[in-house]
Amino acid sequence: MTSKIGKLELTWVNKEQRPRLEPRLLLEDPSKSYGDPKSPNMLIRGDNLLALKALEQDYGGEVKCVFIDPPYNTGSAFEHYDDGIEHSIWLSLLRDRLEVLHRLLKPDGSIWITIDDSEGHYLKVLCDEVFGRANFLGTVTWEKTTSIHNNATYFSSATDLVLVYARDIAFFKMGRIERSERNEQDYSNPDNDPRGAWSSSPLHVSLTSGQRGKQFAYTGTSSGLFAIIGPHGQEIFPPKGRCWGYSTETLAEFEAKKLIWWGKNGRNQPRLKRFLNENKEGVVPTTLWLAKDVGHNQEAKAENAKLLEQSAQLFATPKPERLLWRVMQLATKPNDLVLDSFGGSGTTAAVAHKMQRRWITVEMGEQSDTHILPRLRRVVDGQDFGGITEPAGWKGGSGFKYFELAESLLVQDKALDIFYVNPKYDVDMLIRAICKVENFRYRPLGRWHGYSSETHFIHIVTQILNQPYLDMLATDLGERDALLVYCTKRESGLSLPPNVKIKRIPKDLLAKCEFRPDLK
Repeated sequence: MTSKIGKLELTWVNKEQRPRLEPRLLLEDPSKSYGDPKSPNMLIRGDNLLALKALEQDYGGEVKCVFIDPPYNTGSAFEHYDDGIEHSIWLSLLRDRLEVLHRLLKPDGSIWITIDDSEGHYLKVLCDEVFGRANFLGTVTWEKTTSIHNNATYFSSATDLVLVYARDIAFFKMGRIERSERNEQDYSNPDNDPRGAWSSSPLHVSLTSGQRGKQFAYTGTSSGLFAIIGPHGQEIFPPKGRCWGYSTETLAEFEAKKLIWWGKNGRNQPRLKRFLNENKEGVVPTTLWLAKDVGHNQEAKAENAKLLEQSAQLFATPKPERLLWRVMQLATKPNDLVLDSFGGSGTTAAVAHKMQRRWITVEMGEQSDTHILPRLRRVVDGQDFGGITEPAGWKGGSGFKYFELAESLLVQDKALDIFYVNPKYDVDMLIRAICKVENFRYRPLGRWHGYSSETHFIHIVTQILNQPYLDMLATDLGERDALLVYCTKRESGLSLPPNVKIKRIPKDLLAKCEFRPDLK
């Protein structure tokens, strides 16, 4: 970790090396799509970094909540993930994915990342770089198990971390969690207030923390150090190390509205009354989430075991549906879009579906077919009776589409050291892929195959481009329009209008991104 002008920056080997990602096409497999064919929900099988890049053009700035449970890089051997890769590689892999996720989030969106303390503190600094330290919302400590593992070397790990960041904290609004019976018991009505049951909170705050603390340290004074006159005419000062959290004008307003409680004898420290019937939306979440409230790993394994075929291998550390229920209560509302790019056993998608959120989940391994697909079919059919099904009131419905990543647009002949168009691409796929690589939205309209703005268009020619064809295209352009033409071949000596640019296939595509079958 180094410091640049007071800013902490995490460094690692090959940090500056970033893949120039090819934005692949997403190809639906109708035989695996399920339920309502108009459903916006997407299950994508393929490399999650390439899948995120494939989504970026259409879903950039559209995702309300990202929940990911990435490999923890603990050195243990998991059935479904390589969870022991070298530290610097792990940081690069996470950084590349987080940067795309950042671009996919809505301005009022948030990201929730589960991790343990093996890499959690490095991930925190990495997220500070990607999302901005000012957008850090907090770290939740989740009780993942209630068992003690006596074979542990030093500590029996009982908790995981959930790092939470807003896309832009100025726009993010945290939801509330439902009141428990214990929360309800916090309210009473000892003074028979006609407004009903109430709880109270102190009127004083810390004198020595935050900006207030800095002011007090520099000056030895605070605007919150003054006397309040109690019901019996006595002067009441805040306790030592504290100061009043409200101005004299605000306190007078509270008193006029009979919102201050002085205790039964009228001589206690004053407290602010908060009425139950005025605070129906729930309670502010704490950073400690207990297993009894949000579930644990064993609960999640039991949920999975009921949903999977006997031959399917259970995940070692799946997340319980109640954990995702809590996250989506706090971060989303019905019809919001939820994204999980480490799909695992499909818990995020299942919970989002039952809570009537739109969802996209990505999984590169075979568990997209062996775990997620059968699970989500049962959710759609209303045949998943566990998890949050009952509290969510889920009876079944909607559906999802199943997608796979197309192969790379260009293929390399290593012997000749040349690239050529993948023979599996037909003309329509070629046109759609070039639009995506050049960041044009594929929207065929008249002669144009796509647009990047109201005045910038693209046209792809699969035959030789000659002067008559070029002139025909130019006649459809307005004075302020611009056109990009891609072609495989062109006549020599073409006369180009000033608002037309020509690029060659595949030569000019190679400058846009890397074309390779796999990300290594």
